[in-house]
Amino acid sequence: MIVSQILKSKADHGIVSVKPTDHVRAAVVLLSEKRIGTVVVSADGVSLDGILSERDIVREMGKRGTACLDEPVSALMTAKLITCAPGDSADAVLEMMTNGRFRHLPVMDDGKMIGLISIGDVVKARLAELSMEKNALEGMIMGH
Repeated sequence: MIVSQILKSKADHGIVSVKPTDHVRAAVVLLSEKRIGTVVVSADGVSLDGILSERDIVREMGKRGTACLDEPVSALMTAKLITCAPGDSADAVLEMMTNGRFRHLPVMDDGKMIGLISIGDVVKARLAELSMEKNALEGMIMGH
């Protein structure tokens, strides 16, 4: 399975984003309302400036308290991003996420972000693929 297939299988294809100048507090509200763990940071809604996750916020709150909520998103976001392409395999993406210890990965095509996949999206797709393989093998063994 490849990343483009994973994106197609996702129920919601929208990319939730905030601006680097937005307050972290606004991003927290958005994360809560949308029930998601990460927002993309983009000044113009097209380019990818960074990513802000629940983990980023919690770690900073643990260091400095709630004062960080009134800072701009750019102060807490991860700006140095690893991305993937639509043609990358699920296994390669899982390896990137595991080695990098992150759970969300922007999908880039021709320098433009076309989606965001989570480790949960990749695991779900991989499990579906393994189930189909199992059923096919069982069918061959039973002569179907």
